[in-house]
Amino acid sequence: MLGGYSLSPRGTGQALFAKDPEVDALARALASLRRTTKTEAVRQALRSEIDREKNKFDLVAQSIAFARGLREQAGPNPRPADKAFIDGLYEDP
Repeated sequence: MLGGYSLSPRGTGQALFAKDPEVDALARALASLRRTTKTEAVRQALRSEIDREKNKFDLVAQSIAFARGLREQAGPNPRPADKAFIDGLYEDP
């Protein structure tokens, strides 16, 4: 079991069998680049994609945490980002 996904060939579904020539060519190319079997190349690619998809949600959570941290640093009475403040960002020190 990997992140809620069963990678076991003995699951309740059918085994993966791709008749698509493009899929076969992609698996063969990846296997060649990684110097492994097509099965292992597909396994690694699927795991990598599952991890990448899971990290998308982590990015949202990280962004929310970052925004909360900024609010905490600003304190209970943050300075407004008015014209004077923004103009001050571009002045020479």
